[in-house]
Amino acid sequence: SCKNADGVEFYNEINLYARVNSKDSREKRSDRSITCFMRKWKEKVAWPRITKENIKPAWLSVDFDNWRDWEGDEEVERAMVEQYAEV
Repeated sequence: SCKNADGVEFYNEINLYARVNSKDSREKRSDRSITCFMRKWKEKVAWPRITKENIKPAWLSVDFDNWRDWEGDEEVERAMVEQYAEV
């Protein structure tokens, strides 16, 4: 959730396709967006889509430039986690 300049609160809920490991996930907030680095609970199981619903909300997108799967380079993966670590 967030508030705009007038104090009006906005709330969005994302029902992901499956469980996420919240202890190994990070987020980064800016004025216009929230970027999440999420690690799936079952790492070697592919999801057919990001959400439980067949239709993805228009405001939700996947950054495939930063996409990593279980066959990815561990060094690159560690760098991504550090990039999204909250300071």
